[in-house]
Amino acid sequence: MQAAMEISARYCHKELESYGSCVSSNPSTWQQKCHDLKMKVSQCTSSHPVIQKIRQDCSNEFVKFEQCLRENQDSPTSCSAHVASFLGCAETVNLSGVPTEPGPQPN
Repeated sequence: MQAAMEISARYCHKELESYGSCVSSNPSTWQQKCHDLKMKVSQCTSSHPVIQKIRQDCSNEFVKFEQCLRENQDSPTSCSAHVASFLGCAETVNLSGVPTEPGPQPN
C-alpha cells in the first residue's frame, strides 16, 4: 500500500491536495462540494497499474469504505475501521509483475 500511496502522490499530487483541502474545508458537505475533485483524483489514479491491481483485489473493502463515507457524511472519521480493512487488504496484494509506470494515456 505504501507504494500505491507514493505513486498516487507522485502522479496525482495536485489532485490529491485539492481534494484534501476541499474535504477539510467542508466537513459536513464535502461529499457534494468536493465531488468533481474526487473524480479528478479517481481519473488520475485509475490509470496506474499498481493502483488498478489494488483496487481490483480489494474492491469489496473499498466499496464498503465508500459506502460508510456516504452514510456518515457529517463524521467521516467514523469510517476508520473500513479504512483499516481496506489498507490491510492492500498490504496483501501481490504486486510482482505489475508495471510501476502507467501506460500511454488516451487523449
